[in-house]
Amino acid sequence: MRSFLIGLQFLTRISIVRQENWTEEDFGKSVRWFPLIGAVLGLCYGAAAAVMFLLLPTFGIELPVHVSTALLLLLTILLTGGLFCDGFMDSMDGIFSGRSKERMLEIMKDSRIGANGVMSFTGLMLMEWAVLLDMGKELLPMALFVMPIISRLMVVMAITCFPYARPQGMGRAFAAYAGKGSLAFATICTLILVLPWGKEAAAALLAGGVFALCFNRYATRILGGVTGDTYGAVATLTELVVLLTVLIMEKIPWPMV
Repeated sequence: MRSFLIGLQFLTRISIVRQENWTEEDFGKSVRWFPLIGAVLGLCYGAAAAVMFLLLPTFGIELPVHVSTALLLLLTILLTGGLFCDGFMDSMDGIFSGRSKERMLEIMKDSRIGANGVMSFTGLMLMEWAVLLDMGKELLPMALFVMPIISRLMVVMAITCFPYARPQGMGRAFAAYAGKGSLAFATICTLILVLPWGKEAAAALLAGGVFALCFNRYATRILGGVTGDTYGAVATLTELVVLLTVLIMEKIPWPMV
């Protein structure tokens, strides 16, 4: 339970029991719980969507759809503190710089955000906003529930299956103490949480896994491995892939059974 609470406090702004003393081993042991931590976030996102788009209309309260969708996006940032968003922007600054591997890693470590990071994050938010607007409101709570679960599993994949690019760093603590058993446990939890939601959720899990595998292999090729920043990048991009997959599955004219 301690490792779960540490992971919850690190990955979110939800703090049930304040943990002050963290060790590298604590970080590593928390990795197996990432999908369950994603489920906590998913419950918050899905509940917010259900209230705004399904519950309130039954009482005759129709919130502006564009504002409501923007609020959902803001909620995903507020509850995580923008942790993975920061990693995404740093990764885009480094990857799109076109420099050497060493210089890319230096750029990613810089606390300042560059033009590539800002433009990439703006594009990411616009895409997520558009996809949420176009998605059927009945599917929206489900999509927002499974989205952080699947994305956190892909972070576990990155941590346990790919080399760490830096000689030291917080991400190395995760990699050092999280073995293949963490990936197996996280995968089982994800399957239990995601598959009961139907073909859209199953397709999103498959698409997210394929994308994350390709992205992590690409990062390893150009950077020599993954980093804490690319963990954030693969999580945020996988979330978009999940939402896009659910939207595409919704639009396919499935034959009536």
